[in-house]
Amino acid sequence: MRTAPFEGHTTITTIERPHAPKRWTRTAAVLGAGALAAAMTLGIGNASADTVDPTPIPAGADPTGVAITPDGARAYVTNWGAGAVSVINTTDNTVTATVGVGSLPQEVAIAPNGARAYVTNRGSSSVSVIDTGDNTVTATIGVGDGPVGVAFTPDGGRAYVANWNTGTVSVINTSDNTVDPAPIAVGGSPWAVAISPDGARAYVSDRNGNTVSVINTSNNTVNPAPITVGQGPSSIAFTPDGTRAYVVNQESNSVSVIDTSDNTVTATIPVGQLPYQIAITPDGTRAYVANQTDDTVSVINTSDNTVTAIDLPVGGRPFGVAITPDGLRAYVTNSDNATVSVITIEIAPTLTGVPSAGVLGQPYIHAFIVTGQPAPTVTAVGALPAGLTLTESGVLSGTPTEAGTFAVTFTASNGIGTPATLDAILTVTAAPEPPVTGSLGSLGNFGS
Repeated sequence: MRTAPFEGHTTITTIERPHAPKRWTRTAAVLGAGALAAAMTLGIGNASADTVDPTPIPAGADPTGVAITPDGARAYVTNWGAGAVSVINTTDNTVTATVGVGSLPQEVAIAPNGARAYVTNRGSSSVSVIDTGDNTVTATIGVGDGPVGVAFTPDGGRAYVANWNTGTVSVINTSDNTVDPAPIAVGGSPWAVAISPDGARAYVSDRNGNTVSVINTSNNTVNPAPITVGQGPSSIAFTPDGTRAYVVNQESNSVSVIDTSDNTVTATIPVGQLPYQIAITPDGTRAYVANQTDDTVSVINTSDNTVTAIDLPVGGRPFGVAITPDGLRAYVTNSDNATVSVITIEIAPTLTGVPSAGVLGQPYIHAFIVTGQPAPTVTAVGALPAGLTLTESGVLSGTPTEAGTFAVTFTASNGIGTPATLDAILTVTAAPEPPVTGSLGSLGNFGS
């Protein structure tokens, strides 16, 4: 039994969770230089076998929202049923602090400088401000009724909060935590809010209106025509370049893709059952969607908007998802299990860096640029110049003992996607002859 805010500031007791299966109501290094020739074929690929840590992280009751600090060191998780926020040390995935906030904390956002976390308290009509330095609440800001989504502008100067029960968006000036006196009227049931990477626009979903409103943040005016998406839009995320916005449609079991140049929907992607939140990797290549009914996470390849994985098993009723700044892990809140699952994002290898020419008898070193997770192993097919060796991490070094031209294919592989290959012609030249020096003698030797 929990307390949940109803329209008109009336409060009743109900068995409500932070989600619902149907229509939501308001109750609820290259070293060296140059090369003679090289031809490269890069294995790009998508994650084909992301793995879920078998031991989830314990959190408070009904974990919902999750956000990760810009340095990737900590994850902040709202515990909807406990009126608290769990702080996870991402180095060892242990909870290092529990911070009491308002009633029914739903979403959390971290300021771009990492100094503060803003938590929407849906049951208290407020936003709690957590100082991430010592994990204390330094302010409680009154906003509209039933705040849910929260997002910062890229400069950190403002935070936009979607007020579910009042059909408005509150704008917080983060320098002094004051709220603009006139909230922004948007759709009738605003839920999620996301701000474009350039900070020019805020997109706000209308849960019951099945639309997305666009706010021009320069003057906080709303575009007259909202964008129609699927049913029950619950989450929005932008690609890093800002060209697309991905909107989760909870009741349509889909994701709508908005072209932000003209605000048209260009694709609708089926995902799992009752999807709620979405997060996009820092390189923009993949989107992760938490599916509540399936207890899974769907993975979308954003290059062609196809789903590459729909069965990453996490905990009961996954709700929120956030990705570390390095793009290597996703954190998923499991509201039914009071846990957080950690997904290791496996990335196909890449291999770049044209080897430089070597000189006979002189020390040589070249470090290929290798990416991927797990860490790829680099191998060579073809005869390396005598005196040179290649490490598994992709460092070619030694002192060449033979001159000539050597055709070698280098390959980076880690079992994910297509191995990356680089065909190169290595050249080792003889050391140049030393210049001839000495005296020609005195001009007097030529006689008088």
